[in-house]
Amino acid sequence: MTEAAARAAVARWLRLVQADTELSAYLIGVDLDRLAAHLIRQLVGGGPVLEGWPGLPEAPRRRAGDYLAGALATGGPAVIDEVAAEFRASLAGHCPLPASELALVVAALARLVGGGGGGRAERWALLAVLGRVHHRHRLRPEHGPLIGAALATVAPRLCPPPVDVGWERRWRRSWALVVRAAGRMGDGSAFWSAEVTGRDLSAEGIAILAVRPWHPLPFRPGQAVPLCLPQHPGRWRWYCPANAPRPDGTVELHVRAVAAGTVSRSLVHEVRPGDPLHLGPPVDVGLILPTVSPSVPRRDLLLVAGGTGLAPLRALVEQVAAAPAGRRVTLIVGVRTVADL
Repeated sequence: MTEAAARAAVARWLRLVQADTELSAYLIGVDLDRLAAHLIRQLVGGGPVLEGWPGLPEAPRRRAGDYLAGALATGGPAVIDEVAAEFRASLAGHCPLPASELALVVAALARLVGGGGGGRAERWALLAVLGRVHHRHRLRPEHGPLIGAALATVAPRLCPPPVDVGWERRWRRSWALVVRAAGRMGDGSAFWSAEVTGRDLSAEGIAILAVRPWHPLPFRPGQAVPLCLPQHPGRWRWYCPANAPRPDGTVELHVRAVAAGTVSRSLVHEVRPGDPLHLGPPVDVGLILPTVSPSVPRRDLLLVAGGTGLAPLRALVEQVAAAPAGRRVTLIVGVRTVADL
């Protein structure tokens, strides 16, 4: 990374940290100019970061690292494409990952090895995507060290790993999770490129997005789908389609902007019709209606949802309504305020 790019990223990072109520408290008494200069030197040198911030506990350190990853990823496609090209050159044709998917794969791997700042749900989304990549392209045990070595040279530019754990150890653990996920995900595509075709702000901080995948997305009502925006590479978030599959292939998403949510806030406040995004493989989350035989009576349904949790249940209602022999459905929706109605 050039010094100019590192300086710009650190400046963005400091603004994010100072606006964070929890982290800004740890800046009291810290020489900000000295901290910024230290981070810039580390980024330019490609070494570990954030160990130059004295008195910062591990949990806030991970949060600060998440902000730094977001600052480094600003510029989105231009940055990740450059990193993917370096990653591909490092592999030198010794791995069957296709060039068309490298940018998404590199960003997801870097995010996973860096700890997946979004928590357990984000790691699950990353593993769903990467497990499908592993299974689809028939990666073998010998590919793990090759990919890890190539990733080590570019990962700090996308998602700096914690300084307390060595790269090799963290990579082995992450790769073992990917291999395990490959056995669960089965075959099929790992990515669906899509375009936003409609946007409606239904309430303050809530958007309804219409999305059209370029190729049909094989989902069932009640499933969850990982989603990633080009401007936030590697950050996959779960969303449940709010509709049953349609003839035109469009998917409706209900999104609430979370206070500290990078992806959700972009989806609500920045994304417009015509913008691209990526969808991952649909996954069951326990809301699939069971298949019943004609000899078994269909039971009525009581569905209870809160806020944007309505989305998967709305898809189930559409599925029931389209069935030849319907059933009675009672849907109860809870909200925090009258405005949310």
